[in-house]
Amino acid sequence: MPLAPNKPDPVPLPAPRPRISHVVFDFDGTLSWLRHGWPEMMCDVFAEHMRPQPGESESQLRAMLRDEIMALNGQPTILQCQRFVKMLEVKGGPQLEAEALRAEFQRRLDAAIASRSEAIRSGSASPGDFLVAGARDFLQHLAARGLIPIILSSTVQHRVLEEAALLQIESFFGRHVYGGTGDPERFRKLTVFNRLLSEERIHGENLLSFGDGPVEIRDTKSLGGLAIAVCSDEVENGSGRLDSEKERHLLAVGADLAIPDFRSAAPLLDHLLGR
Repeated sequence: MPLAPNKPDPVPLPAPRPRISHVVFDFDGTLSWLRHGWPEMMCDVFAEHMRPQPGESESQLRAMLRDEIMALNGQPTILQCQRFVKMLEVKGGPQLEAEALRAEFQRRLDAAIASRSEAIRSGSASPGDFLVAGARDFLQHLAARGLIPIILSSTVQHRVLEEAALLQIESFFGRHVYGGTGDPERFRKLTVFNRLLSEERIHGENLLSFGDGPVEIRDTKSLGGLAIAVCSDEVENGSGRLDSEKERHLLAVGADLAIPDFRSAAPLLDHLLGR
């Protein structure tokens, strides 16, 4: 099973965990591709307010900004904007409001999402065009194995529900769709993870998660679960290429394995279940 193409030292397969019963997915970038390209959109917003330092090229500046953005992937957008405002203060840039940056980024992202959603509704694109490659087949594989799939996302609840329906995957999850509140002070993925463990009467050894942000990876590992990094390509869905920045950040916070999409996830799951 291909794991990390063109890598000289691929991460070995995790040992089987036959007690896995619940599989948690982040939504954006892990299952949904409706928001693809968002890191560059955010980078565009930030780069409009920061000039390269002496000896620093424009491409180096953007690489630095993207690295900072991806380090906070999976957390509420306002936190990335707050981080950028602090960076501007250190570098002597203009004084900006984090909320204004967030609103501008959200405006641009919402326009892209609206265009992509309309393409699906009009029939000019299919729901599968905006699912991370192999996701639907993998969800069907989970159902056949009798496992419980769960969505846990920092995107606000009603948007997750609407978009899961648009992508025609909501039936796989039933009541197990947990979105954000829109208030970063009131939403923590770890809190939802802990509630899930309590309500479902399971332990960390029963937990498998797939995500493209450090938060869900770190939280899963802290509970004793198994965490797979989905390093989906933000430019070409199904390219089979690992996003190198996602891979670096997610392996650094403890991901057990990195995959580019779900096309090889079914045999991986069978291995993990020891079947």
